[in-house]
Amino acid sequence: MASSQSRRKTILALMLLAVVIAVTVSMGRWQLRRADERRAIAAAIEAGRKQAPLALSGGQDPAVYVPWRAASASGVWRPGMSVWLENRNHQGRPGYWLATPLVLADGAHAVLVLRGWVARRPGSQEAPAVPPETGPATVQGELAARVPRLFELWSLGGAGAGRLPAQMGAGPAPVLQNLDLGDYAKATGLALLPVVLMQTAPQDEAFVRDWPQPSIDYNQNQGYALQWFGFAAIAALGGLVVAWRAWSRARRRPNAQP
Repeated sequence: MASSQSRRKTILALMLLAVVIAVTVSMGRWQLRRADERRAIAAAIEAGRKQAPLALSGGQDPAVYVPWRAASASGVWRPGMSVWLENRNHQGRPGYWLATPLVLADGAHAVLVLRGWVARRPGSQEAPAVPPETGPATVQGELAARVPRLFELWSLGGAGAGRLPAQMGAGPAPVLQNLDLGDYAKATGLALLPVVLMQTAPQDEAFVRDWPQPSIDYNQNQGYALQWFGFAAIAALGGLVVAWRAWSRARRRPNAQP
């Protein structure tokens, strides 16, 4: 009876250790994949910033719109088609990003410009007024494939909450959490370039242009992977010890019989 009970305990311990090994190895492999992703992002940022600055215009080959490439655009602002992007924090302070289209010099194309961050007024849930803009403007910045997104929960404010109006240009600027270029182009009727310009210059006291950078610390993920594989090795060593003790008891048991 004691022998049967000991055997069951051994089998249970080995099964639990096998699960631990499988989980920790899986977590280690996941961390290695995250390291590869971050390494690829770092390489993309370096490749984009090495390219010569690009002057944006209509009719360009989309292949030139490389993320993180320095770019400039000249044209006229359309402040009436601006959008506030909420829940964008800067140094722990809540606020908004302002997205405004800039109609390029040819008059037929436009680029969506992320103009900068504005703090939310204390005690107010309303977005600030869009600064008026007149006359031609030239801005510099870096290209992004799309407006950076935030994780978005289902809205509790109704089906129409946080959506673009059917037609832009009338009323106050809408407040959204995320903005899709395709949806925005339909709402505005603008022929948008398939890229976003994150403005860095000229500087403006109304905006903070300290754009968040993606995490590229792949060494951290490699360190985590090494830890997970270390846990797996410890669990494997524990399994060997349990198996060896069970084998030793099984060998001694016949000799203990009268």
